[in-house]
Parts: sequence; C-alpha cells; structure tokens
Amino acid sequence: KTLGKMLLQLLLAVALVLHAVASSAQNVTGTVDESGRCLCTVVLPDVSFPVQRMESLEYKAYNLNISVQQEITKIKNFQGTLSVYLQRLLNLTQRVEVMEMGGIAYTELNFEIVKLEIKEMESLVAQLRRSMDGSNTVVETLYAEILNISIMVNQLESYDKNNVLAVRRQIVALRKRLQDCETNLGQATPPPPKYGSCDHGGLKNVSKPFVAQLNWRGFNFKYGGWGKDSFPGTSNEDLYWVAPLNGDGRIMETFRRYKSYDDLLLYKNPIDKTLSRYVSHNNYDYSSCGQGSGMIAYNNSLYYNCYNTRDLCKLDLDSGAVVRKTLNDAVFNNRFSYAAVTFQDFDFAADEDGLWVLYSTEQTAGNINIGKLNSSLMVESTWTTSQYKPGVTNAFMICGVMYATRPVNTRREEIFYMYDTKTGQEGTLSIVIDKMMETVQIGRAHV
Repeated sequence: KTLGKMLLQLLLAVALVLHAVASSAQNVTGTVDESGRCLCTVVLPDVSFPVQRMESLEYKAYNLNISVQQEITKIKNFQGTLSVYLQRLLNLTQRVEVMEMGGIAYTELNFEIVKLEIKEMESLVAQLRRSMDGSNTVVETLYAEILNISIMVNQLESYDKNNVLAVRRQIVALRKRLQDCETNLGQATPPPPKYGSCDHGGLKNVSKPFVAQLNWRGFNFKYGGWGKDSFPGTSNEDLYWVAPLNGDGRIMETFRRYKSYDDLLLYKNPIDKTLSRYVSHNNYDYSSCGQGSGMIAYNNSLYYNCYNTRDLCKLDLDSGAVVRKTLNDAVFNNRFSYAAVTFQDFDFAADEDGLWVLYSTEQTAGNINIGKLNSSLMVESTWTTSQYKPGVTNAFMICGVMYATRPVNTRREEIFYMYDTKTGQEGTLSIVIDKMMETVQIGRAHV
C-alpha cells in the first residue's frame, strides 16, 4: 500500500510540471533574416522547473523499492516456516485429541513436550501478527487456535496430575503389597511385641511426628512438656497433661490435665493446677513450682525439678500434696543443661523398667548420670556415661537403655548414642528422626 501511494504521488507531480509548461506557451510573430532563417523572440514565464523535488521523489521511490523487496523476502520466509508449523499444529491437535479420548498412557514429560511445541508456535505467530499489523485474518485465526489448544493441554495436565497420576501411584502401591503378600505367603509371621515388653532387639526406627495442638497459654509459651501417664499399669490410661513454662523458659507455675485425647484436642474439661502461692504485695512463693522442661507424669504423680534447688519434687495429681528429696551432688540452675535448652539440669524418664532421672555432677565433669528412682524419690542405682550432657539435645529411656539425640539440621535430629544399664555397655547408632521445631524441648518414650 505504501509503494502505491508513493508512485501515485510521483505521477501527479510529473503531470503538474508538464501542465505548467504547456499552459505557459504562447503564439508569437517571427521575422526572416537575410539568409532566410526564421527568427522569433519567446518570453518564458518566471516559473523554474522543480528539479530538487523530482530528485527527492526518485530517491524515495528507490528506497521504497528496496523495502518492498525486503518485506516480500520476509513474507516468503514466514510462509515457509508457517507451512511447517501448520503441519506441526495439525499433528499436535491429533495428539491432544488422542490424549483427551484417553487413547494413550500419558505422563508429565509428554505434557512438557507438547507445551514447549505450543510455545514455539505461539511465538512465531506473534511475530507474524506484529509484522503484518494484525491485518491478516489467517494469522489471527491461527493465533486463536493455538491459544485454545494451549488451554486444552493445561486442563488435561491438571486432570492428569489430580487424578490419573494419583491412581497410578495407588495401583503401584497395591501391586507392591500384592507381591509382598505372595512372597510372604505360607511364611510364619511373628506376633508383634506387647507394649510394655522388652522382647525386641532395641530401637530401630521412629515414625514422623505430628502436631496435637497449641498449648492453651498461646504461641509465646514455647517451652515445657506434655504427654500421658508413663506408668505401664496406670489406672489413668487416658490421662493427658500439659505443662508450659512461663515466658522466661524456666518456671513451671501451672499445668493442666485432660481426661481424654479428644478433650486435649478440643480444650474441653481441663483441670488446672497452680503451683505458686501469693504472699503479699505482688510477692509469690515459687518453692513448689518446677524448673525446666524435664517433668514427667508417672503413676498418677508429676515428677519435676523443684524451683531454684537440686531437689526432686513429686506432686500427687489427686491430692495436690508435694514431696521433695535432695539429689546430692547434682548440679542445677542451668549448670549442665542440654544443648540449646536452658534449665533442664534434671530430666525425668520412664520405661518398662521404671522411673529414671538423668542429671550431671561436677565430679563427672558434666557427663550424663543415670539414676534409677523408687516411689520415695530415692536413687537406688547410678550409672555414669562418657557422654557430655550439654553435647546432646535430649535423652530418653527404653528397656533400661538410654538413647541420646543431637541435631542434624533445623528439621531433623539423630539418635546417635546409647547406654545399656543392664550390661554397662555404651555404643553409637544412627537413627534420623524428623522434628516440628528447630529445638527439641523434651524427649519421651511412652510404654
């Protein structure tokens, strides 16, 4: 269109010049000289021929001719490429139709290949649209068709991810279970060990943790403990207790009991107990309060480190009476606590063999001591390990064996150390467990 306009302007300019010359011509009378030649005088009007304009028009026409040739070359190239992509689009459409009809088993990789091809064609058609200024109906129709097929593939991929792949994974899992059943057919399966029994080969694995609930005092109270009554023959089998520390991460001033797991989850029917006692003028007596996160419920009593002392406290959950006993030589007030956990100088534990307390002394240079407790808070036996207490994040007891943990990263811990009180032997192992928070406050094994 631009070339036609410029050629028309050139012809009009030439016509105007010729018309100006013709309109200026006049008839004049001449004379004959002595030699017989005709002499005449012509007076031209004061109109000069527009040579510069003519040269400009010629230059523009030359450049326009070059531009037209370049555009024609581009269109020829686009036509060749477009023919190839039209064939690819046809093949792609057929493949999508087969996918839509469920004729083949398609995977996520197939979808990625199809989407890549659509993206290439969409890019080419976008270039065509820009070069032709949206004036070609065929290109516009092709662009709309590519967009439609792209939407269709995305929908198919979403359907596949949400349904087909999930079903296929379930089928694979079912096949694996069937193969296992066929393999184990006829083989005698040993009965699982009873809870509270030590007829097993020791700790082998720990399942993933889960969140039960946020403690009733709120997210700012991040320290403390919770659990069940750890006594194997307890009459309060469904009892759950929660004991968050105060905001200082040190004092256990209150705790709460629930009569069932459902009550724990729903914050229903709580039984609260406050251990501090108001004296006067904002002064409180904390002598019956606990210190640190090492508490445990065992045989309807709560055991904990008495506040600001090396005493062991035993609180009867029914009467509220507190009995205390001094653990001689034991350090306290955050002298040898676990790594990244403050004021846990005393850590109570329970297993199939009874009640234990884990602590340190100056004589053992901070290594973990294992004390076997009776119901009167007397230490009946003691074992000294070679493991430095601030070098571990927590510890617990199973069948008379102490297991200690250390951090792997912010989301995982490793059970790496063990001490068997029956044989006096210690050793290393590696059982990686997940954790919900970066710092583990309490480790318990419920029997």
